[in-house]
Amino acid sequence: MSELKNTYNKIANDWHEDHKEDMWWREGVDHLISLLPPHASILDVGCGAGHKSKYFSDRRLQVTGVDFSEGMIAVASKQVPTAHFQVLDMYKLDSLSETFDCVFAQASLLHIPKRDIPLVLGKLLQRLKPDGLLYVAVKEVREGDPEEKIEIENDYGYEYQRFFSYFTKDEVHTALQVAGLEIVKSEVIQPGKTRWVQAIARKK
Repeated sequence: MSELKNTYNKIANDWHEDHKEDMWWREGVDHLISLLPPHASILDVGCGAGHKSKYFSDRRLQVTGVDFSEGMIAVASKQVPTAHFQVLDMYKLDSLSETFDCVFAQASLLHIPKRDIPLVLGKLLQRLKPDGLLYVAVKEVREGDPEEKIEIENDYGYEYQRFFSYFTKDEVHTALQVAGLEIVKSEVIQPGKTRWVQAIARKK
């Protein structure tokens, strides 16, 4: 994970600029917000440069964002001064004392090896209030492709690499249900080349 952290520190500013106009997530996030009470508290896990944190904050939700990349947190803190940000690895979420109405993990669990998903989901649930909502979004595995791999990319004019895990919708359902969550909504969407599995689940 240290290599992945170094990568995100390296690409933080470029990644922020590249993803500012992404909107594939808006419909699912709007549905999530509709299920939450006014001024709900949200923990944005793997918040990156804070794009979704800003979206939540603009809608008067109380946002705490965590990411293991100091570079990403520096960008997010400038972009969303109304939110609280902290450099924190999702493996160490139990160091937080607060619990939240919602834990939001979009495009973050996809960097976790599949063998560790039950452990990390347990960390997320520790931060979730009873009846709270967990949102997850991961990339769907393509037929014939490996379930885990290191992607080498150079779309910012320099080379970098990232580890990814890829999932089926059934895998996401099973992981959430085994963790003791009740699935509220799930779907696979394809805004471009990537197919995303996104799900909302409630803590029983």
